[in-house]
Amino acid sequence: MHDWKTNMGKMANGWRFQPDPSASQGFKPVSSQPPTPLRLSIVNQFYPPDDDATGQFIQELAAQLVELGLDIRIFAGQPGSAFSTATAPALERWERLQIKRSRTTRFGSKQIRSKTLNGLLFFLHAGLQLVQSSWRGDVLLIASAPPFLPLLGYLAHLCFGVPYICLIYALYPDVAVALNVVRAQHWLVKLWDALNRQIWQKSSGIIVLSSTMKERAIAKCPQVANKISVIHTCADPNWIRPLPKSDNWFVRQHDLADRFTVLYSGSLGRSHEMETILKAAERLRDEPLQLVFIGDGAKSSECFKKVQKLGLQNCRFLPDLDPHVWPYSLTAGDVSVVSIAQNLEGLVVSGKLYGMLAAGRPIAAICEPHSYLCQLLKDAKCGSTFEPGDGDGLAEFLHFLSLNPHQAEQMGRSGRRYLKLHFTPQTIAQQYLHVVRSSLTAPSIPSLEFDSGSPPVDRSPSVSLPIGQRLRQAGLLSEAQIDRILALQKAAKKPLRFGEILVNQGILPAETIDFFATTLPPFDLLQSDCPLGYYLKFAKILNDRKIESILNEQHQTCLKFGEIAIQKGWISPETLEEILKKLKKI
Repeated sequence: MHDWKTNMGKMANGWRFQPDPSASQGFKPVSSQPPTPLRLSIVNQFYPPDDDATGQFIQELAAQLVELGLDIRIFAGQPGSAFSTATAPALERWERLQIKRSRTTRFGSKQIRSKTLNGLLFFLHAGLQLVQSSWRGDVLLIASAPPFLPLLGYLAHLCFGVPYICLIYALYPDVAVALNVVRAQHWLVKLWDALNRQIWQKSSGIIVLSSTMKERAIAKCPQVANKISVIHTCADPNWIRPLPKSDNWFVRQHDLADRFTVLYSGSLGRSHEMETILKAAERLRDEPLQLVFIGDGAKSSECFKKVQKLGLQNCRFLPDLDPHVWPYSLTAGDVSVVSIAQNLEGLVVSGKLYGMLAAGRPIAAICEPHSYLCQLLKDAKCGSTFEPGDGDGLAEFLHFLSLNPHQAEQMGRSGRRYLKLHFTPQTIAQQYLHVVRSSLTAPSIPSLEFDSGSPPVDRSPSVSLPIGQRLRQAGLLSEAQIDRILALQKAAKKPLRFGEILVNQGILPAETIDFFATTLPPFDLLQSDCPLGYYLKFAKILNDRKIESILNEQHQTCLKFGEIAIQKGWISPETLEEILKKLKKI
C-alpha cells in the first residue's frame, strides 16, 4: 500500500485550476430567490457549543445552506462535552436559521449506558418537537447521532407524510458487531438491521460519507442503491490555514518547535488503529522525532500504559481541545496520522482528515487496502497509506519525511489544494442542496457520486431542442449517429430514452448527456468562480490527468485553457463554443 517511494519521483509542484478569461466574463451566480424558501429541518443530537465533530459539521453546513437560500431549523441536545459552558440557550433565532435545544439534561459520562440513555431521551424529545408542523419543514434531514435517530424520520413520514433524508455518520449495528460489543446473531442486531432496511427504503435519500460506506449499505439493502449519495465532510480552508511553527502559540506552549512532530489528533477510540502507530514509535525511539497524541477515548488509557511499559520517551499525550484551538493544534505537527481499525472500513470514516488537509500537512493513513483513503490520498498526492500492523512501513515513511522537509511541505500543499477543490463547506453544501431538492422533485432519482468532488447533476428535461440535436450542435454526435440511435429506439421492445441508448452503446457518458440535456446547467448550485476546467470535468469531457496536462502547458505558454484542449484534440471547437455560450447566459 505504501507506494510513496515510487510516487516521489512523480511529484510535481502541484496544480490548480486557473480561470479561463474567455469563460469568466459575465459569469455570475443566479441571484433570484423563490418566493417561498425551501424549509429544511435538521435533527442531530450534537451542536455547538458541544465539541462533537458532528455538531461542528452541522453548524457549518447549516450556515452554507442558509447562504444558498434555505430556511433552516435545527433541533439538538444540550451540550454534554463543551469546554466553555454546560448549557446553551433553549432557542436561538436568526433571519433564516433557528436552533432549538432539548430541555433534557445530558449525563456527562462517556460510558455506553449513559450515551444510550442520553440518546433515548433526545429521541423522545425530538419526536415531540416534530409533532409541530412548523418544525417539520418541507424536508427532514435526520442524522445518525444517536445511531437509531433515523427511525424518527421514518415515523414522521408515516404520521405526517414529510419526506426525510438519512445522514449516516457510521453504520450501526455493524460497528457494534465489529467491535464485539454484541454478537452478529443477537436478536437486537437482527431487529436493528430490519428497521434500517425499512427506514432506508422509505427515505427520499441517503447520504453516506465514503464510497466504501455506500458499498456496505448496498450489501445490507440492495433496494436502496439508487438512493445513496456519497458526500464527504469538509473543512474550511479560510479557518484552518498552514501556519509556520515559529508563529504558532500552541507550538511554543507545548514545546513542539525543535523536533519533527508526528501528530495524531482526534478520538483514541475503539474504531481507531493505535497498535501500528505505537509500533512505529517504538522503532523510531532513537530518532529526533516525537509523536503527539491529542484527544481522548476508550483506547487512550491503554495507549498511555503501553508507552510507559515500553519506556518510549518520544510520545506525548494531550487532552481534548476546544474546537477554537484546532487551527493551531492541527498545524503544530509536521505530518498527521489518521487510522481506521481492522474490519471497520466502510463502517466509520476519519473525520479529522479534512482539517488535516486544510492544515497543509502530509498524511499517513492506517487503513485496509480497499479503503476510500487509499484513492483519496493517491488523488491528492498528499501522503501514503499503510495496512494495520505495518508499523515498520509507517516508521520508514515518517523517518523519510523527517529527513526531507521539502517533500513533506510539497505533499501538504498538494493536499490543501485538493481540499479546496473538493471538500470546502461551499462545495459540500451545494451537494446537500441537490439531494434536498431531489427529495421533493424526484424521490426516485438515481444516486449521485460526489466522492471525487463532482458537482451535482440537474436532470430536468430540455425545453428547446431535442437532446440529439443539442449534442450534434455541440459537436458530440453526427447526423448518422442520431439516425442510428433513433432506429434503435424505434426497434426496442420496451421504451428507451435517447440518452439511455447513448450510454448503453458506450457512445457518451451519462454525465456528458446530462450536461447538455438542459437549457442551462445548474450553475446556481456551483461556486461563482469555477474555472472552465471544472465544467469540463463535470461533463466528463476531461479527466484530472488531462486537466493537469493542460494547466502545466498553460503555465509555459500564453494560450487559454480551451485553446490548449482543442490543440490536443481532447475537445472540439463546437463543444467548447456551446459550453461558453452556457456560461455567458448567466
